[in-house]
Amino acid sequence: MSQANPHRGGAPVGYLAELPEVEERAVMCLRRWHTDAWERRRVCSDFGQFLGNEQGLSAVESLEQICELCTRYGRRPLMRHQVDCKCLGADEACFANFIGAAADGEREDAMLMATLLIRHDFAPSLVGLAENLGLALKRISARDNTPMYSIKPHSTSLH
Repeated sequence: MSQANPHRGGAPVGYLAELPEVEERAVMCLRRWHTDAWERRRVCSDFGQFLGNEQGLSAVESLEQICELCTRYGRRPLMRHQVDCKCLGADEACFANFIGAAADGEREDAMLMATLLIRHDFAPSLVGLAENLGLALKRISARDNTPMYSIKPHSTSLH
């Protein structure tokens, strides 16, 4: 039995700008969370600024737990592009669709996508966290002209 190629998930499948705003922000959260401690602090600060301390903290905790579950129980490592890359990788597209489905209340679809990301026994927990994060991103996206640097890309570079 051959092992899956972990690099396949990084293959470009589109552009970040083609995603709906909530999904685009979800990918940026994923990228920035895994960049470094400074970027994590910026994400935390942005959530707090745009959602208030309590809701911001809840969204950050959901993001942190999603990343932890994906790292610890992932079917394989999630491949990510660099923060300022305008491409969208295959794993990032799956993650974006997962968060979007959960935010839209499409629980069965979100559950199916969760099983593509992590072990099936942790999927229900992942879906609940994705709902919380996705709804927070929806609230942020509902604000016109909200320049969330840490959660929205500003560069047009490739990779």
